Amino acid sequence: MIKPNRRTAIFLGLLLISSFVFGILSSVPMLQKPDFLEKLSEIEMQVLIATFFQAAMAVVYVFITVLFYPIIKIYNRSLAVGYFGFRIIGAGFLFASIGSLLLLLWLSQSFVCANPANSSYFEIVAELLRQGRDFLNHIGMILPWSIGGLILYLCLYKTRLIPSWLSIWGIIGSAFTLIATLILMLNIITIMNPVYFILNAPIAFCELFFAIFLIFRGFNPIDIKTKDRII
Repeated sequence: MIKPNRRTAIFLGLLLISSFVFGILSSVPMLQKPDFLEKLSEIEMQVLIATFFQAAMAVVYVFITVLFYPIIKIYNRSLAVGYFGFRIIGAGFLFASIGSLLLLLWLSQSFVCANPANSSYFEIVAELLRQGRDFLNHIGMILPWSIGGLILYLCLYKTRLIPSWLSIWGIIGSAFTLIATLILMLNIITIMNPVYFILNAPIAFCELFFAIFLIFRGFNPIDIKTKDRII
């Protein structure tokens, strides 16, 4: 029998919870308002704080990926590499979107001081940057991250490291998030559409519960002889 380190489980649980907190603190609701270009410069500190927490969230995602990798590798090396690759790509897109947020702040500050005759130019560039940030955050990041989630929960189901019902919840939730991202990419729905939030809710609640489970219970012990592939 083998059981992943208890401290690793606790650390993973805390990282999952912190990713939720950082995600909330990295949001800038003003970007969804029609006059965001004019107003962003008035909330400079909020934007800078959001930028910091988005960077922190990206770092947390990397740590989560690195810590889960050897656990998945117990079951299957190839799936572990796929999981690692998809999730690192997702974290990379999250890092990339930080630049667009800082550029939007700079553009807003320039817009306030600019000649009104040039306002249309600023508005077009700002909208492109906002759309680019949404693409990076909600498609570029979430698409590979949800694929990695499918691999993760499939391996956790096969290894029985966590209860089967929790693994199945994670598989279904990751699939719903993948569907939400694909239909968003096809412009069938928008980020503010209730359908988008409904489809993403299962994995959000699953990972929150998963985090609590890891902190208080940890992983189940497993018999490595029962794995499909031993390394």
